[in-house]
Amino acid sequence: MSVSRASSRTYLRLSILSALGLLAVNTAMAATSENTSINDNNLPQVELDEIVVTATRTPTKVSNVIAQTRVVNSKELKRYQGQTVLEVLKRQPGISHYTNGGMGTVSNLYMRGYDGKQILVLIDGIRYSSLSTGTSALNLLPADQIDRIEILYGASGSSIYGADAMGGVIQVFTKGSNVEKTNYSVTAGVGSNDQYLYGASAQFANDTGTALSLSASHNETDGINATLPDPSNQYAPYNKDDDGFESDNVSIALNQRINDQWSAGASALYSESTTYFDNGAAQNVYSDQETGAAQAFVDWRYQPGASVKLQYGHSIDNIDTETYASNYDTEQDQVSLVGQHSLPIGTGIYGAEYLNQSIDTTDYDVDDRDVTSAFLGYVLANDKFDAQANLRYDDNSQYGDETTYNLGGALHINPNLRIGASYAKGFRAPSFNDLYSPFGGNAELTPETSDNYEAFIEYDTTIQSTRLTGYHNKVDDLISYVSNPTPSNPYAGASENVNEAEINGITLTSDWIIDNYLFGASYDYQHAKDSSGGSNDGNFLAIRPEHKGLIYAGYRLSSFDIRAEYEYVGDYYSNVTNAESQFVDHYGLFNISGNYQLTDNITMTARLDNITNEKYITLPGYDTDGINYFTSLTYNWY
Repeated sequence: MSVSRASSRTYLRLSILSALGLLAVNTAMAATSENTSINDNNLPQVELDEIVVTATRTPTKVSNVIAQTRVVNSKELKRYQGQTVLEVLKRQPGISHYTNGGMGTVSNLYMRGYDGKQILVLIDGIRYSSLSTGTSALNLLPADQIDRIEILYGASGSSIYGADAMGGVIQVFTKGSNVEKTNYSVTAGVGSNDQYLYGASAQFANDTGTALSLSASHNETDGINATLPDPSNQYAPYNKDDDGFESDNVSIALNQRINDQWSAGASALYSESTTYFDNGAAQNVYSDQETGAAQAFVDWRYQPGASVKLQYGHSIDNIDTETYASNYDTEQDQVSLVGQHSLPIGTGIYGAEYLNQSIDTTDYDVDDRDVTSAFLGYVLANDKFDAQANLRYDDNSQYGDETTYNLGGALHINPNLRIGASYAKGFRAPSFNDLYSPFGGNAELTPETSDNYEAFIEYDTTIQSTRLTGYHNKVDDLISYVSNPTPSNPYAGASENVNEAEINGITLTSDWIIDNYLFGASYDYQHAKDSSGGSNDGNFLAIRPEHKGLIYAGYRLSSFDIRAEYEYVGDYYSNVTNAESQFVDHYGLFNISGNYQLTDNITMTARLDNITNEKYITLPGYDTDGINYFTSLTYNWY
C-alpha cells in the first residue's frame, strides 16, 4: 500500500542531489573571491524574551505573561523541514502523543494531561479542528509552511477563546507575517523511506507598505510498515508493507499598511494529503484529507495604545475514506471584533465573536451549530507586577451557555526573579460524534468543565531563562461511553457525562545562551488519574507518562548551527483500564540537526533522528521508525 512512484525514483534522487551539490560547489567557488564574510543577519538567533499574542490577545513579552508560554520560531522550525507540526510539538515540554504508524497516520496530542479534544488549535486566530472527532489534524500541517508556533499551557485560554481550551491553546502562524524585503527561494530535499520534498516561495515588499508572501511544497514518502502483528487478536489489522503518505501544501499572506492608523491583510494555509494504512486483509486502504484555514482582517489604530480589529475566517477539515464509504466535511466560519485600550494602569481588552460550525455527513441528526460570545480582559505588564484577568460568555445553540474566567498575578521580586499564581475555569464542548453518532451519541450531553490552578517561580537573565511551574487540575463531567446491553443488542450504550479526573504536575524548563553555545533542558512530572469512583477509579489516564524530559546542546556561528538532543518518555498505559496488554514501555531518542550556510545564497539543512535505532512504540500494535534522516538544500536570491 505504498504511494505510487516512477521506476526511476532512485535515479531522480541521485540527480537532485548531484545537481544541487554541483550548484552549491560552483556558487561557493564563485562567491569566495567576491565575499568571504557572511552577513550577521544570517546568524541563528534564540530569543529568550519573545513577544506573544496568544496568551493575552495583545502583544505581550513572555516574561510578563502569567501562564506558561512557549514559542517555536522560524529559526527553530528550519530543523523540522520535511516534517509536520506534530513532529515539532511532541518534543515540547508538557506534551505527549501517540501515532498509528508513520507520517500522516492517525495521531493524538496531550497537553498537561488533557486530551487533544481539550486543546484548542488556531491558525492565524481561526479555529482549526474536526467537528466529528473534536481533534485537530496537526499530523497533516507542514512545518515548512509555518512562520512560528505559540503554545499557551493551561486553561486561561478558555476565558479568552472559549470552548476546548482546557489543556491549552496552540496557535500556528503562516509564513509571510513579517516580510521585510523581496526574496525568492527553492528547496529540494530527500530522506529515509524514499521521502522527497520540493518547495518554492516568493516574498515581496515595497515602500508603500505592501507585503506579499507565496509558498508551496510537495512532500511524499513510502513510509514504514505501520502496524505490528498481534498474536492475541486475529482480527487486528496487519499487512507487512510500507504505508505511504503524500501532501501538497500552499500558504499565502498579504498585508497592506494603508496609513498610520489603518492596515489590512489576509492569509491562508491549505494542505491536501493522502495517507495509506493497514486494514486487515484489505489492500490499498487510504484516506484523502483536505485541511486548512483562511482569514482576512482590518485593523484600526485610532490613537496610541488603542485599536480595533475586525477579522473573518474560514477553516476546513474534510476526510474521505473510500474503504469505509465514509465522508466527513467540516467547516467553521468565524467573525470577531477585538479591541484594546490603554488605561491609566494596564490595558483593557474587549470583544465579541460569532462562530458557525457545520459538518456534511449523513451520520448525524443535526449538522450545524452557532456560538455567540463576548469577553472582557485586563492585562498589566511592568517591571514590578504582572496581572491578567478575563471573563467570557459563550452561548451555544446546542448545549446552552457557559461562562469562564481566569485571574492571575506575578510579582517581580527583583529584575531577574518572578513568582506568580493563577486560577482558570475551563470547558470543552461535546463533539458531533459525542452528541449524534449512531453508535452511542447522546444529545443530552453537557460540556466537560475544569478548575485549574497554577503557580510558578521564574529566573531570567541575559543568558538564561528558567521556570518551575506546578499545576493542579480537577476535571468534571468527562464524556465517556457507558455500556447498557439489551437482549436485542448486547453492544448497546451511549456517551454520558460520568467521569472525573485529577491531574497534578510540575514542569521545569531552562534555556541558556553563552557566547556561541546553546543548551538547556526540560522535565515533566505528571500524575493524571481517573477519580470517577467507578471501575477505573485510581487508574492512570491513557497516554500520560509520569516522566518526560529533554536535554539539548548546540553551537552556532554565522554560517553554521548544530544541535543535539536526547528525549526521554517514561512508561504509560494506552487505556484507562491499565491492562497489562496496554502497557507502553519507556524509551529514549537521540537526535541531531543542523543548518549550514554554504554561500550567501545556499543553505543546507539536515536532521538525523533516533540515531541509536531505538525500538519503541507509542501505541500497542503500531510501529515506529528506526534511525532516519532528512536533508535539503535551499537556494535563495534577492
